[in-house]
Amino acid sequence: MPPFGTTGGATQAEIAEMSDAGLVRVTDALARVRRDAEALLARVAAEVSKRSSTERGDASLARAHGFHNPVRLIAASTGASRSDAAKLVAVGTATAERQTFSGERLPSRHPHVASALESGLIGIDAASAITSMLDRVGLRADPELADTVERALVELASRVPLDLLVRGVREAEARLDRDGVEPREERLRGERSLAMREDSAGMVHLHARLDPETAAPIKAAVEALVRDALRRREPGAADLAPVIADQRSIPQIQADALAAIARHSLGCEQTLAPLAKTTVVVRLDHAALVDGLGAARIDGIEQPISATTARRMSADAEIIPMVLGGDGVPLDLGRSARLFSRAQRLALAERDGGCASCGQNIAYVDAHHIRWWERDAGPTDLANGVMLCSFCHHRVHREGWGIRATRTEVWFIPPPHVDPDRVPRLGGRARFALPECRSAA
Repeated sequence: MPPFGTTGGATQAEIAEMSDAGLVRVTDALARVRRDAEALLARVAAEVSKRSSTERGDASLARAHGFHNPVRLIAASTGASRSDAAKLVAVGTATAERQTFSGERLPSRHPHVASALESGLIGIDAASAITSMLDRVGLRADPELADTVERALVELASRVPLDLLVRGVREAEARLDRDGVEPREERLRGERSLAMREDSAGMVHLHARLDPETAAPIKAAVEALVRDALRRREPGAADLAPVIADQRSIPQIQADALAAIARHSLGCEQTLAPLAKTTVVVRLDHAALVDGLGAARIDGIEQPISATTARRMSADAEIIPMVLGGDGVPLDLGRSARLFSRAQRLALAERDGGCASCGQNIAYVDAHHIRWWERDAGPTDLANGVMLCSFCHHRVHREGWGIRATRTEVWFIPPPHVDPDRVPRLGGRARFALPECRSAA
C-alpha cells in the first residue's frame, strides 16, 4: 500500500483535473453515500442504545465497553460531538420498526421519514428536525393531520436546504399545536437575556438571547441601518457613496448600527433617516385576530408567535399589523406608477416571505418587476412583482430564468441548460404552506 500522503496527493490531483460537471456529479454521489452511511449509522446507534438500557445493569452494552451511556460510546466511535451522537440515537429510535410484547412487528412511529432516510432522499439533520418536532406535539396533534404534515415535510426536505426546511417545520408545528404556540413563546421570553463583559484586551462582549417579540424592533432597526449602508455601495449610487470608501464588514456595520441607535436614544433630537421609514410588520389571519387563537408571524423572524402577542404588538403605533383576509388598499396600479407602493410591498412580502428564490431575510430583498417596466411595459401589480435579493435578481437575468406569479404563488422556470424540461419550481412562502394540511384539516 502506498504512503497516505502519496495517495492523498494523487486524489487531490485527480479532483483538480475534473470538469465542472464531473465535480458536481462526484459531489452528488458522495453526498448520497454519506446519507446512506448516516441512515445505517442511525439504525446501529438505536440498537446500541437499546442494548445499553439501564435495566440491563452491568450487562449494558455501553457499560461493558467502559462508557457511562450509549451516547458517549457512539461519540467515541464516530469522533462526533455528544449532541451529534444523541441525534443519531434519537433519529434511529424514532424511525426504527417497533415490536409489541407478543413479538408482533409494527411500523416506525414516523414511516415517511424512515422511508426517505432509508432511500437516501434526506439526511440525518433533516430527519431530526422533522421527527423531534412531531414528537414534541405528538400528544396534542391530530394523528391524521400529523401524518399529512410528516409526508409534506419529507417532500419539502428532499428539495430544499436545511435552513429552509427548519422554517417549514416551525410553520407546521404552529399549525399542528395551536394551543402550544403561546406556552412555547412564554418559555422563550422567560429565557431572554443580555450579558455584557469586558475582556483583557478591552473589547466589550455582548451576548443576547431574545424572544421574537423582544428581538423584532432591535432586528428591524439594525437591519435598516445595515441596508442603508449597503445601498450606498451599489453601482449607480455614486450620489450616495461616501467620499472615503466604506470597507466595513457586515458584522462591523451591525456593531456601528447598534451604537448609533444607542447614541440616538441618549439624546439625539433628530431621527436616524433610515429608521424613519422602518417599521415592524406583524402578519396574522383575520380569524386569529378575532378569536385570539393560532399563530402569527413577524417579518424577518422565522419563529411563529401567538395570536395574543400579535394582537398586543398591533396596538403599538410603530408596528404595522397586516391582517390577511380583511379589506385592504388597492394593490394593482397597472402602468400608473413605476415603483411598487408600500401596500404592494407588504403584500409581496406576505406571498414571498423574503427572497422568493433563496429565502434571504426580508430585510435584504426588494420588489422587482418580472416583466420589466421599460423594456416589456410590465405593469406594477402583484402578478408582475417578485421579492428578490440582489444575488438572485442578477442570477435570474444572467442565466435566463423565467418567473410566473399570481397573488398567492410564485414559480421559477429554469433555463434549458439547468433543466431541459424546464419544470417550474415553487418559490416564496408557498413552499412552506403544506397544502395537504389544509385539505386534511
